[in-house]
Amino acid sequence: GSEAAGGEQRELLIQRLRAAVHYTTGALAQDVAEDKGVLFSKQTVAAISEITFRQAENFARDLEMFARHAKRSTITSEDVKLLARRSNSLLKYITQKSDELASSNMEQKEKKKKKSSAAKGRKTEENETPVTESEDSNMA
Repeated sequence: GSEAAGGEQRELLIQRLRAAVHYTTGALAQDVAEDKGVLFSKQTVAAISEITFRQAENFARDLEMFARHAKRSTITSEDVKLLARRSNSLLKYITQKSDELASSNMEQKEKKKKKSSAAKGRKTEENETPVTESEDSNMA
């Protein structure tokens, strides 16, 4: 049935994610190897890749729990900060990026607000003739 198909789809997605993590781990290991003059065995790359994937799964579960605990269905930057709380440097970085995003979002909202209010002003002038008092009293 559709449940089995959904399960298969999920497994395929997980396989693709694992492959992407493995590929990225290999590419990073190669960069480090070239930079530091060391070599990584395929088994080492596979082990780092597996640990990374499992840690990401744990992070995802924790983030879901934080949101659920706050009676939300959406994970927020506050949840991510809570997850990063044990690493001062990571927490500082995430807070900085979160603040940058918030500030950028505010600027975008301001621009949209100005555009839409300017557009509303033009629409009224161009498309609508304002109702005068004499017409208004005729309607009553």
